[in-house]
Amino acid sequence: MQAIILSIGDELVLGQTVDTNSAWLSARLAALGVNTRYHQTIEDERLAITDAIRRAASEADVVIISGGIGPTDDDLTRQALARAMGVELTTDEASVEAIRAFFRGRGKEMPQRNAVQAMHPIGSSMIENTCGTAPGIFARLDRATIFVTPGVPREMKAMVERDIEPWIIEASRDETTTRVILTTKVNTFGEGESTVAERLGDLMRRDRNPKVGTTVSDGIVSARVRSEFPTIDEAQTRLDETVAEVEAVLGPIAFGRDEQTLEEAVIAQLIDRGLRLVTAESCTGGLIGEYLTRVPGSSEPYVGGWVTYSNAMKIEQLGVPSGLISEHGAVSEPVVRAMAEGALRRAGADLAVSVSGIAGPGGGTEDKPVGTVWLGLAWHEGQPPERIRTDTCLLQLGGHRATIRDRAAKSSLQMVRMRLMKHPGNAKSDGHGKQNPRNDLK
Repeated sequence: MQAIILSIGDELVLGQTVDTNSAWLSARLAALGVNTRYHQTIEDERLAITDAIRRAASEADVVIISGGIGPTDDDLTRQALARAMGVELTTDEASVEAIRAFFRGRGKEMPQRNAVQAMHPIGSSMIENTCGTAPGIFARLDRATIFVTPGVPREMKAMVERDIEPWIIEASRDETTTRVILTTKVNTFGEGESTVAERLGDLMRRDRNPKVGTTVSDGIVSARVRSEFPTIDEAQTRLDETVAEVEAVLGPIAFGRDEQTLEEAVIAQLIDRGLRLVTAESCTGGLIGEYLTRVPGSSEPYVGGWVTYSNAMKIEQLGVPSGLISEHGAVSEPVVRAMAEGALRRAGADLAVSVSGIAGPGGGTEDKPVGTVWLGLAWHEGQPPERIRTDTCLLQLGGHRATIRDRAAKSSLQMVRMRLMKHPGNAKSDGHGKQNPRNDLK
């Protein structure tokens, strides 16, 4: 079974909104053994949408269209579908009442313009929307079965899971050959894409099944694994085997699968070990703390932190000796060491991570160019108030200011994670000194 996905909206074409629907739909279809031939994004223009529908209906068995069925004048998918089918629109009274009920449930009257959402091409039928006002549309054209869903991701996903996927599963029963496609990805941080690919070696052969490839987003390099076999059991078994091989080859730079973030991995490890983390930030301006507090449940292991952007704040809030700053500068190994140790003592936490750097675009020198960042990580060798141990790490980062700050924050999280992995169940250390960024961090 072949599918084509159409996404409708000027905001998508102009790049104002990222089309996450198509990626999600492709993954769901692949899990059902349906191959997606292509995605197409179309502006809010009736003729362009009509042409895209006609072409897709002649090339695929299933066409899924998201967006363009709202109540405003630029929502033109239903009109374009009717034109492609060569029919007029008609109103489904049951859908009108459902939309009215939706508004009544919120103590409001339905605006008259919302009645257009109950219109659909003659010969098609409506798909109930259980969490919004716009019903979907079920139609047939040429060789294709067409599903139209709202563009709102939550509404689209509910409609796909409840109505569209069961239809596809039933329709697939008649096919003489079935292919199940399962995918996942292993996320890494700390090495570039070429290095990750080199490590993967023969696992990335193009004639291999499951196939392994790489992709990069915001500094996270992911190894994508695609397993395609006749049965779901075989596809899952082979997928699991390959993922295990990938993770073994990549080692500690691999921190999670699919949509798991680096901060989620850190929070999970802290909770598992019963440890508390504090942050002391300069050039990142609170970004490490922001990333950590995105994670539900982070209030248990993350106690908070300081944003000590000025030298005076480093001295007053963290107890950094003024002589260290005068002698070495704020962006230096001694200063991040003192920041981490000061934060650890004052917060009473188990670990403290610190960062100070030059994010640019100005402020760089010949000795310390833009992108120079020092990280510090302090922890108690035993139970407080035992001796404090500290590691430091020098980064030389490229890119614009936002990129440098993001990479510095993620490198700090990876540094914490690496320490936790080396000493599971506690925050002890048998060493004191600098980490080599070429080994654990980059």
